[in-house]
Amino acid sequence: MNFDIGFIFEAIPRLLEYLPMTLMLAVGSMILACVMGIILALIINNRIAVLSPLAKVYISFFRSVPTLVTLFIFYVGIPQILPEFTFIDAITATIVALSFKNAAYLAEEFRGALNAVDSGQMEACLAVGMTKWQGFRRVVLPQALRIAVPSLGNYLIMLVKESSLAFTVGVTDIFAQTKILASGSFRFLESYIAVALIYWGLTVLLTMLQGKLEKVMSKPYR
Repeated sequence: MNFDIGFIFEAIPRLLEYLPMTLMLAVGSMILACVMGIILALIINNRIAVLSPLAKVYISFFRSVPTLVTLFIFYVGIPQILPEFTFIDAITATIVALSFKNAAYLAEEFRGALNAVDSGQMEACLAVGMTKWQGFRRVVLPQALRIAVPSLGNYLIMLVKESSLAFTVGVTDIFAQTKILASGSFRFLESYIAVALIYWGLTVLLTMLQGKLEKVMSKPYR
């Protein structure tokens, strides 16, 4: 067996050059997914006529469709039906697809977090003269976000890994570069071990940051 461990250490710096693209895809998708997830959760919790059933259909659909299928729907399918969307490039399509997919899951996470906040909190806000929006923004939402942080951290880690699907539509992220490196050197095992170590290290770092964020957000409740 011709296994070259030195190649792994040579490959890691070359692969790290493409880490910013992976992080941009993951973080960009996470931000959009969070915004969409909160909106969907509020629509369902408030039982808004027409919109609530549509939100439930949206969640059911995107939770059922594989991520890769969702990616091709946005990158190939929609521009084919609606030519005005042909301007969408592979990076934009990836971010949008991952956002729509994960917003369906995050909507349920946010809905659970909002329901976990005692309803008396909003009643207290209204009693001191706040509007419902002020009570939600200043009191209810911060508590719900604190509850949701562990789940949000997990979804960000998942998005880092799911972003590797971007290579299927031509985006050169860290995984796509790994395939190029492996094909050019014929060091397939070494190349994939190298990228696995990078993903592992990134996951450990994100987990540590999540822990610190949890501690910061928990200070007022100690």
